[in-house]
Amino acid sequence: MEDVPLPALFEQARKIHNSATATASAADQEVVKKGCEALHRCEDMVNNLGLFSPNETKEDISTTNLKYILVPFYLAELTEKLAQDDRIHILKASQAKLKEFISFCEAMELVPKEELESYIEGASKTVADQRARKIARFKRQRAAESKLLEIKEQKERRGRSTKAAALSTPVEAGEEEVLDDDGEEEREAWITTISLAICKALDLLDMLKKEEEMLSAVKDRQSKDGDKEFSKDVLDERAKKAEAWHHDSAVRARYTKPSPPITCATFAQDVLEGRAKASQAHDHKHQPLIFGPASLVNGNITTERERMAAQVFQPSHRMPTMSIEEAGLKEMEIMNKWQERNVRLMEEANSSWHNDRKSKPGEDDDEDDAAQEKARAWDDWKDDNPRGAGNKRLTPCG
Repeated sequence: MEDVPLPALFEQARKIHNSATATASAADQEVVKKGCEALHRCEDMVNNLGLFSPNETKEDISTTNLKYILVPFYLAELTEKLAQDDRIHILKASQAKLKEFISFCEAMELVPKEELESYIEGASKTVADQRARKIARFKRQRAAESKLLEIKEQKERRGRSTKAAALSTPVEAGEEEVLDDDGEEEREAWITTISLAICKALDLLDMLKKEEEMLSAVKDRQSKDGDKEFSKDVLDERAKKAEAWHHDSAVRARYTKPSPPITCATFAQDVLEGRAKASQAHDHKHQPLIFGPASLVNGNITTERERMAAQVFQPSHRMPTMSIEEAGLKEMEIMNKWQERNVRLMEEANSSWHNDRKSKPGEDDDEDDAAQEKARAWDDWKDDNPRGAGNKRLTPCG
């Protein structure tokens, strides 16, 4: 490693860092140790070469040296991945490197003003300020990631275009052109990477501080009560909780019966929102939905303030008065009534016609005789008056 130049050593350490921090699972400790060793060597070489000066700003640093600002940040993240018995020592070493990285970026005028104020003054006490700071930091992080992706895509497109042009236009020997790298694009990419690292460093620093406080509290309790007593108390408490949970589950399973399936959509929604239990019986009656706070749902509203709070988040549209099952049952009931009415009408019509024929047979005979007499008179009239007899003038011989 001593014979490797600084650019190659930094590239090797950066690949180890990317592979170790790409997944949330535990990384290979040998690889992490190798990355830490390479980054320590990079840090020594940067200090020996004097690449950075406290009197410089980001404009004074050359593009090829910008990437070496990330050495403390990479070293802090890899140090946090180390697995040792003394976790507090690891946390303190990682925090020291993060603070070194943030302080150097502050001197180079790379830290945003609002982040710098919060970092110098410490974490604000109000929850609203903490939330606003985290949201602003998250937006800057997303913007930096989008910018890096855009620069990467532009570089890939330019590479494909250059390759296609070289293949389509043959170049004779001695006429090759040396294409200059886009220094402005590379510089913008590294500055964006440093901005992204600053956001991650601030988040990691807060997380490591909280973890150190928790481990310090546990260590203090262990020093007071003793390691054996503390571990024994914790194990006994966990065993009691597990035994009580299993006992209660066995008792409940003895008398518990599977609840019937829910067939009413309204009742299912009531169960999901906590207004009813699955074991309760339901008769498909629609209950008005309440969208207010959970503390006031199905509660006794006694004051005007509670009444106004219960009306929060009400729907802007009219809610249905019945469920789909109720509408289907209602429509089926209407169809059954309609069919029963038609059957009754048909029975009444048939029975009245049949009774009328049997009760008055003479009237039908008289009607038949009158119809026959009328037909005979019509036939006689047609015999006496043939067709066209009154239109003599219209005939040719008339």
